[in-house]
Amino acid sequence: MKIGILSRKESLYSTRRLAEAARKRDHVVQVIDHLRCYMDITSRRPTIYFAGEKLQGFDAIIPRIGASVTFYGTAVVRQFEMMGVYSVNESVAISRARDKLRCLQLLARKGIGLPTTAFAHSTKMTHDLIRVVGGAPLVIKLLEGTQGIGVMLAETDKSAESIIEAFRGLDAYFLVQEFIKESAASDIRCLVIGNKVVGAMRRQGKKDEFRSNLHRGGRATTARITPDERATAVGAAKTMGLNVAGVDMLRSNRGPVVMEVNSSPGLEGIEATTGKDIADMIIAFIENNAKPGKTRTRRKG
Repeated sequence: MKIGILSRKESLYSTRRLAEAARKRDHVVQVIDHLRCYMDITSRRPTIYFAGEKLQGFDAIIPRIGASVTFYGTAVVRQFEMMGVYSVNESVAISRARDKLRCLQLLARKGIGLPTTAFAHSTKMTHDLIRVVGGAPLVIKLLEGTQGIGVMLAETDKSAESIIEAFRGLDAYFLVQEFIKESAASDIRCLVIGNKVVGAMRRQGKKDEFRSNLHRGGRATTARITPDERATAVGAAKTMGLNVAGVDMLRSNRGPVVMEVNSSPGLEGIEATTGKDIADMIIAFIENNAKPGKTRTRRKG
């Protein structure tokens, strides 16, 4: 097979590991910087160009689209789909997962466990917003934040009011969520491929830090998950339409609650923690599922 990996740099751990795994299984691999691609979108034969050359002959692509370039990145993925190329995660699914509000709304409709979450536009609703999630302490998240950036813990109603008013003054959109105290500044990252959790780790935030992101100094250990947590992770990925996803959950007194579904999960932490070859599993999934024209986007237009 000829596999394209859409990534800004071949040296990035996840990109490098996926390329190594694919070549080890005798596939032809090309790493493509999606921001350097340009497209002929009006032709009856959709085309993508990269570095002056037409990209063609691909059987599958693996999108590694950064959050800051979601719009253009998904446009490139969509163009490949229009060409009949199989994408391990389709453009619609990536966009769905990246929109935090839309993601939570879809998960709620499917009955997936979530923290109590509120959303509003006017600061006139601040008191009601705080009341809906049960009052302080509570968490306030920017919709555009990633890797724990733009996530704040308000320990009192007064501090929550101040943060909300500041965000609205900047015309920023945000979510207000209940604080799951019993999670003890830790979460569970499940790596889902297809209909299976292939790896799970528990991430623990550093002292005096309620965020557990590894990028913020958190540490990871192998996690043994419950059947309910396993079903929740798979259900969340399926709801988003993602074949490969990182599902972040908190352990609450009422069961697992999903915090985020990541369409381009990093492989370094999960592989180092679990000792599993996740990259090889992703390539194996592509081998078993990639077929010409097997893309819902192309059929729906």
